Amino acid sequence: MPDYVLNNAELETMVDTTDAWIRERTGIVERRILKGEGLGSSYMGIRAVQNLLEKTALDPTEIDLIICSTVTKDHVFPSTASIIAEGVGATRAWGYDVEAACSGFLFGLSTATQFIESGRYKKVVIVGVDKMSSIVDYQDRNTCIIFGDGAGALLLEPDESGVGILDFANFSDGSGFKYLHMKAGGSVKPPSMESVNAKEHYIYQEGRAVFKRAIPGMIDAAEALLQRNSLRKEDIAWLVPHQANMRIIEGVAQRMEMPMERVMVNITRYGNTTDATLPLCLWDYESQLRRGDNILLVSFGGGFTWGGVYLKWAYGG
Repeated sequence: MPDYVLNNAELETMVDTTDAWIRERTGIVERRILKGEGLGSSYMGIRAVQNLLEKTALDPTEIDLIICSTVTKDHVFPSTASIIAEGVGATRAWGYDVEAACSGFLFGLSTATQFIESGRYKKVVIVGVDKMSSIVDYQDRNTCIIFGDGAGALLLEPDESGVGILDFANFSDGSGFKYLHMKAGGSVKPPSMESVNAKEHYIYQEGRAVFKRAIPGMIDAAEALLQRNSLRKEDIAWLVPHQANMRIIEGVAQRMEMPMERVMVNITRYGNTTDATLPLCLWDYESQLRRGDNILLVSFGGGFTWGGVYLKWAYGG
């Protein structure tokens, strides 16, 4: 996590809002912001992977593949994954970026699982990272209060003892594009003086439309996984929802009849870090996790994209 803390009190000096309004609408108290000239998503991604290497005593040259899930790439090209690989000394790894808005980490995790299951690779690292402050308009009170910066990394290895990633269910619906997107910067509308002046390189979101689809989307993904794996809600030790908004988190938990003490929540301290929210939750709650815990990760993002991953935790916290 970046060092700089942007709290609600400071936002009150930047835009027409109040701490009470932000807490009521989102549940967010503060978020982290990456400061410093020339620092992008790879800066945080490199540090997350370095922490992971130190924690697992893994030589970076043992990494076969790095998948980076992000909507805030350092550059249009090359991939941020390749920059992270170079930054951590993963000289034998190849890599690429996955972009699926807030569902990107789940999509990357699902993809990485296939590389392990194929037997082709032994060590795959998935990085969820976003510098959302780089695409937020701090004069738009509807979006600037929500997003923060951060990164998390996860290592996948083969296992035949019944733990690890057991199933996933991912979905997309392009008709949701109009409700959550960036208007310019792509091949349809390349950058220009006009697009910059019109503030079309910032997040555009119609919050009510997103809210309306987010809860049922995550519920559908979770229920598909429960049904396919003959699981009851009581069998789930932890529900890990994308940290978009406290109302959405509570809505998903309520619909699933999951008590909040079994739902991972850290949005109050970090805001919505997009691709980093799920790995950051696992990082925050790691000491409470036990081998064999059934965990459901669910997410919803722009596009629309949504999905879930069912896993059994592989080690004691």
